[in-house]
Amino acid sequence: MYAIIEDSGTQIKVAKGDVIKIDPRELADDAATVTFDRVMMVSNPEDESGGSTKIGAPHLAGATVTADILEEGRDDKIMVVKFKRRKTYKRMNGHRQNYVKVQVTDIKA
Repeated sequence: MYAIIEDSGTQIKVAKGDVIKIDPRELADDAATVTFDRVMMVSNPEDESGGSTKIGAPHLAGATVTADILEEGRDDKIMVVKFKRRKTYKRMNGHRQNYVKVQVTDIKA
């Protein structure tokens, strides 16, 4: 069983047990789980009737994906370079993106 969720403007395909990185958000200090309620599609290919798929327009009502928070951190640094040849123009800037690593535990359609 897998689902497609929307988080911070991106669509992410998740299945039970997947570990994904999402954008940071305001969470309580004792929060251990995150619930995604913007579920766009749920598919269960192992269904006894040969598989079932539910597609929202744009989201499924009542469908949720629950995930446990594993850690908060920062990605590796990427270098942003602007360069124009023969014009003595070069700009360099580094960037590290914050993330929250979560593990999907449950998908409810």
